[in-house]
Order: sequence, then C-alpha cells, then structure tokens
Amino acid sequence: MAYSKAVNAAIKKSGASEGDVVRVKASGLDYSGTLMPNVAGDEDCIVIKLSSGYDMSIKCAKGCVVEKLRPKVASVKPVTRVPKKRAGLPEISMIATGGTISARVDYTLGGVKPALSPEEIFEGTPELEGIVNFRKMLSPFRIFSENMSPREWSGIAKEVAKELNAGADGAIVMHGTDTLHYTGAALSFMLDGLSKPVALVGAMKSPDRGSFDGTMNLIGAAHYAGRGDIAEVAIVMHANSDDSYCHAIRATKARKMHTSRRDAFRPINDLPLAKIWPDGRIEKLQECRERGEGKVVVKPGFEEKTAILKAYPGSPPDLLDYLVSKKYKGVVIEGTALGHVPMRPLDKKFAWEAPIKKAIDAGVTVAVATQCLYGTTNAFVYETARLMKSMGVIYCGDMLPETAYVKLGWVLANRKPGEVAAAMAHNMAGELNSRLTEREFLV
Repeated sequence: MAYSKAVNAAIKKSGASEGDVVRVKASGLDYSGTLMPNVAGDEDCIVIKLSSGYDMSIKCAKGCVVEKLRPKVASVKPVTRVPKKRAGLPEISMIATGGTISARVDYTLGGVKPALSPEEIFEGTPELEGIVNFRKMLSPFRIFSENMSPREWSGIAKEVAKELNAGADGAIVMHGTDTLHYTGAALSFMLDGLSKPVALVGAMKSPDRGSFDGTMNLIGAAHYAGRGDIAEVAIVMHANSDDSYCHAIRATKARKMHTSRRDAFRPINDLPLAKIWPDGRIEKLQECRERGEGKVVVKPGFEEKTAILKAYPGSPPDLLDYLVSKKYKGVVIEGTALGHVPMRPLDKKFAWEAPIKKAIDAGVTVAVATQCLYGTTNAFVYETARLMKSMGVIYCGDMLPETAYVKLGWVLANRKPGEVAAAMAHNMAGELNSRLTEREFLV
C-alpha cells in the first residue's frame, strides 16, 4: 500500500490488511469500511470503501485510530460445468486471453480483473451450447490487452493453428478491446493459408454488469466461427448500440473508434464482411475468402525493433534519430493527410529530411501511413511526399497505422531485406483497398 510510515504504523497496530473491514477515527471523522490500497492519493490518507460502494479518503493526523472489525471475506470459487456436445453441431475451439469479456469486479478491493476461465464465461452464455460444440476451451494467459505484446500474438497464432489443423471448424479468440485490432491484424498475417474462420471477440462491459454486451458478441462469434463460410480473421462485435446484430469486420481493417460504446469497432476504408444476427442469420456484405480445405501454416515471427511515430506541427525529428541509435529496424510514421511530415519547415530544427535519410542509410525501413485513417496516402501529389518517396520511404496506401506497424514488424521477421518494400505493397490479408468509394466512409 502506498501509505506514509505513520499510516502504515496505525494499520499495522490494528492487525488489519487490505480487504479487511476496519473502523477509522481521525480528523473528527468516524467511518467503517473495507481497507483499500492508496494508489494515487495523499499518502497520509487512509482509503476505505463504504458499504454504499463509494471510496472515502480520511486524513490520518495525530491521534488516528484504526480498528480491525472483521477479516476480508474469502472469495468463493464459482461452480462451472463442461458444455455438453450435441450431434450435428460444428466443433470450434475457444481461446480466452483475458480482457473485459472475461473480467469481473473484485468488490472487496474494487477494480476489474481478467479473472474468468473459459468455462465460467460459457456458464454466463449458455446459448452457445445450442450453436456449436466446443472441441477445446483454452486459456494460455489472462491479461488486459494493453499488456499484450507481439510475443503473445505469436502464442495465440500457434494455438489457433494447432486447433484448426487438429480438426476444429473454426476458432474464437476472446480478448480485451484496447488492442484487439492489433492482435487481429497480427493473426491475419501470421496464419498463412487460412481456410477456416477465426473470430476475435471482446466486450465493453464486464459480465457482472446488467449492460454486459459480451453475450451477443459471443453468440455472433460462434455463428461466424462455426456456421459461417467466411475464412478470414474478423472482429465480431456489436454493430450498433442496440442488441440487434453484430458486424464481422476484417481484422486488418478494423479499429476501435470509441472508448466505451458497444459498437466501438468500425471498419475503416472497407465494408463489414457480414451482418450476424443472434438467431444465426448471416448476411455477407462483400466478397470474402471462403471456407475450404488445407492446413494453416504459422509464420509467427515479429521484429520487436519496430515502432510508430506520429508527425505533428513542431514534432522533433530527433525522435527518429533516437530509434536509429537504438538499432530499430523499422518505423511507421503516422503522416498528415496524404502522408507528409515536416521536411523543410522555416525553422530547420524541425526538419525531418536529414533524419529520414540517415535512418534509411542505416538500413532502417521507414514507412508512412495517414493519421487521417480514412483515405489513402499518395506520394505523387505534393513536393514533400515526392521527396520522401525518392529517399526510399514506403507509402502504405490506405492501411491503418496500427495495421502498417503490425505488418512491417511481421514482414521484417519473415522476409529478406530486399523483399520488404514489395511485401509491404502486396495485399496479403485485405489490408489494402485500391478501390475506395463513398460506401466505405463512416460505415
């Protein structure tokens, strides 16, 4: 606990610890509640959670008294059951990695934790039992997705490939929403020769809330993975704020566009692959790779010395110099509009021209995507982009910056140096759309 010595002394004297119910008398106040950690407040204050659910911070001045009333309640392990298999249903595998969809609030200390097992998640969505059979329910780790790294992407890809090649008709990957689109893009590149559907699914609200959206998302993902004929990696989530239907969005074209709405994920420069209703109806909205036969080959490598930089007015180009000094192999720059950075500003200290040349001369692959998100980069309209292109900067078309980052890191690990530019320009998993229309804008 981040408390001062005086506060810790008072707590120690009482024999209490985090989660115990205590009585605190200090500063003329007398309150009882659950002892909480002090994570960001005044270290001379004791934090308790009142029975109302609100937290209170009490200044622990001289004469502060802490009394332990009762110990914390031991957590009760929930009862789970193994889903029954039914004849005639497709068999899929579920891989749970954590996130809000598998989280629950710890009411003892407060805060949401990625704690539920796949079986517990199934217990909350029993409708799945009539849609698919579960070949396996796996959980290689449970973390919030902001803690995910490329190493976990490779692990998930290996698990998915193993299950599909062993006979699963499809796979569901449950995942936190913060970086769900990064993982989706990674799986799209790492699962070579994919011939079965892979659904990534998350939730914006935890299962212990009445507003939990994960039930419908899981049902949609089950229909997509088990009954659909689209053999692509897709994010399956609410299409709107109502519980009407889900969208299956091509993972390389998906982006989280809202912090908290149910329909936070939207397709960018692309239409959704399909609409999926809870009753199992699937309406395809564009051409997709179809389900077929064949083994998927895992190509899980990723060059961890890959980074994203954002160009902005006054952005210091020595950020690129720093990455070069740290032996980075690839950098994706989020450029303005058609793919620009400050090349020749009035104040030369903001000029990126020399650092970009230095990086490329040092063997660093420099690519640019547009921070506009919608639309495409173009190296042949303005002088700035023409200059960058002539120096060897790779233009990423309409690829999302996140997708470009994932693809570049994957390409650097799986291609020879002389093949990187051509690989970045090749449409491997639907990440490039050469025929943008008004239909794909703000879908």
